[in-house]
Order: sequence, then C-alpha cells, then structure tokens
Amino acid sequence: MRILHVNKFLYRRGGAETYMLDLAELQRSAGHQVEFFAMRHPDNLPATYGDAFPSFVEFETAPPTLGGKARAAGRLLWSTSAARGMSDVLRAFRPDVVHLHNIYHQLSPSILRATRRAGVPMVMTLHDYKLVCPTYRLLDLHGICEACIAHRFWNPTLRRCNRGSVTASTLNGVEMTLHTLLGAYDPVDRFVCPSRFLEGRMRTGRVFPDRLRWVPNYVDAASIEPKAAPGGNVLSVGRLSEEKGVDVLIEALARSPSLHVDILGDGPARPALERLAGSLGVRERAVFHGRVPASDVHARMREAAVVAMPSRWYENMPIAVLEAFASGVPVVASELGGIPELIDDGVDGILVPPDEPADLADALTSLTDDRPRAFRMGKAARAKVEEHYAPGSHLERIEALYEEAAHEVRERSSTG
Repeated sequence: MRILHVNKFLYRRGGAETYMLDLAELQRSAGHQVEFFAMRHPDNLPATYGDAFPSFVEFETAPPTLGGKARAAGRLLWSTSAARGMSDVLRAFRPDVVHLHNIYHQLSPSILRATRRAGVPMVMTLHDYKLVCPTYRLLDLHGICEACIAHRFWNPTLRRCNRGSVTASTLNGVEMTLHTLLGAYDPVDRFVCPSRFLEGRMRTGRVFPDRLRWVPNYVDAASIEPKAAPGGNVLSVGRLSEEKGVDVLIEALARSPSLHVDILGDGPARPALERLAGSLGVRERAVFHGRVPASDVHARMREAAVVAMPSRWYENMPIAVLEAFASGVPVVASELGGIPELIDDGVDGILVPPDEPADLADALTSLTDDRPRAFRMGKAARAKVEEHYAPGSHLERIEALYEEAAHEVRERSSTG
C-alpha cells in the first residue's frame, strides 16, 4: 500500500508529529511505501517531495508588516500554494490513501479538495479539538471552556482565547465559521479519535458522527527497555506551552524540598518557566534540558521514579504516558480529558486535580519517598501497555479504516 502522511510539521515537535513518524516507520516495517507532505521548515526531516511543500509561515508570532499579516491570514483560511503542492505530490506518488494529521493554519483544508478531486481516500487523526474549538484546546484565558462546541464560533472574540488578542481570536473564529459553512472538511472519509473523551466532544459538536472511529494510540513496548530497579526523581516530557501546566510542577517543587525534576522539551513558555523557577528558588532542582532525541527520552524515563503530566487542558491521549508506562515508570497526571482512560489511579499512576500544586506535590512525593511502590506501579504500567496498546493491533485497526475510506470512495464513484 502507498500511504501519504500529511502534517504541517515534519519533525518531532509534539505528540501529533511523534505519532505520525512512528506510525510511518511501523507501516514501512510492514512493507508499505510511505511518503510525507508538510510545510517547509528548517527542522524538517529529509522528504522525497520537499520541493512541493508550501513555504514556511509562522502563526505563533505576528508577522511584522501589514502585508505579511494579510498573507498569513489568507494562508490560514485557504492556502492555494498548499493545494498546488498537494496536487503535485498526489500525481507523483499516486497514494492509495492519504492519512491526515494536523493540517490547520499552515496547510489549511484546501488540500482536502485537491485530494478529493484526485479520488484518493482520506483518513484524519484528530490530535486536538480544532473542529469544535477555533483555538484547538477548549481553553480560554481563565481555564477549561466549551463555549464553541455548539458552533458558536464568535466566542473567541468575546473571550480573547488566542493569547488575549482580539484580532487573532477573531481570525480563528472566522476561520472555523468559514470552513464550517463551506463544508471544508466534508471530503474526509474517516476521522480517528484516539480517546473516547475526544470522540464524545466531537459527537456533541456534531462533527461527522457517522465517520468517527475510536482507535487508541499505541506504543512499541518491545523496543523500549523497562526500568530495572527502584530509584530516581521526577521527569517532565513535552512541549513547553501554557496548557501543559509545567508552571504547576515548578510550584509543586517549591512546596516539597525533596523533589527534583528534569524537564525535557522546548516551546514558547520556556523563558517564563525558567524565570518562575528562579523566583521560587527552585532553579537548581528544576533542570531544563530542551528537546532531546527519543532514545534519550526513554533513557531518562528509566532513570526517573515518576513522570509528571500536570496539564490544564483536555489532553487527548498523550503518547508520553504510554512511553512512560513502557519504560516501567508510573505517571502522576491531571484528571482531565483522555488521561483517566490510560491511568488506573493508585495502580499504575496517580490522578490529581489540575492547577493544584499542593496536590501534585503530595502525589509526586508519595512516590519519590516510596520508590519500591513506584517501581511496582511501573511494572503494572508496563504490563498494561504490552496487553492493550501493542503496535500490531493498532496497525490492523488503522488499515481497516483505510479500507473503510477506500470503500467510501468506491461507493461515491459508482453512484456519482
């Protein structure tokens, strides 16, 4: 089978990219031919069709000129360059299926029309809540927010959900209003929901309920060496952005002098987090390592007693939890979103309320002070992923969805 994976970034930036690249490698190992389509970026991996990628555009910081802002806004709503590049790759590679991931903004749904015209089946993995929340995360400036789920896409303007900016928030709302009215995502044949929680929010928002399919993420535990003995401190893994709640972890350190944390990852919140650690007097106990290779992440996990995930948003199905479990390490995480679907509280991890540094400190300390208990919980976590989150069964379920999508295309062709 010839599979084209599509995502706006082609490097290990976050969970969506990690999943896509690992799945592509799994598919190649199974004998499939795999290629990629993305936006140009200096960190991208080498790509066969890189010359067809649309140009790099940045949305996390505003372009400096009015013309630049207008071009970025147009790209966000409908990217003609991405559509042209997609058409070129479809003609050159001739995929049997296109597997979409995060295409919003930098690529836009313009590529979906190009793919529909080419008659290629499409499956899209939903890594966040974009189709019911213009700013992805079901968060406003004050916390969890579900105001837009019923297609009330004017709320980002009222709530200034995009970093407090009326202009950026309004543009996000206009984007989703326009795409919904135009049926921009209609061409997608199947939508993969990694968590039951996300699936539920999509159904509440009436997002193609007949096309939603629950397929949990996976981890290749056989390729990850498990922890061999008790010991270690706290580890944090992930992109350093506000919704990840790493500031809560740093505040937890200030409440428990015995805690030390290694922080793996990078992102826009890093400078503020480093300043917070300094102001709270825990800079020596909170070590920022930046982005590290996957092999180093797993080695760090084995050295840790516990992995912390103090998110303040509805995490979908974080791969970092599965990798920690495969490494034989329990996870202390916020009781939000899809996380409770992964963690059995008190068995292979501990669930805590979000934005509560005292509760987080207590949970982490309970494991770092009782490392044999943490080690036993880690062994239970490893057994769980070996039984329920194996790569072979995941691949079978994804391939079954590819066939469902292909059947849909054939039916459409025969009746069209």
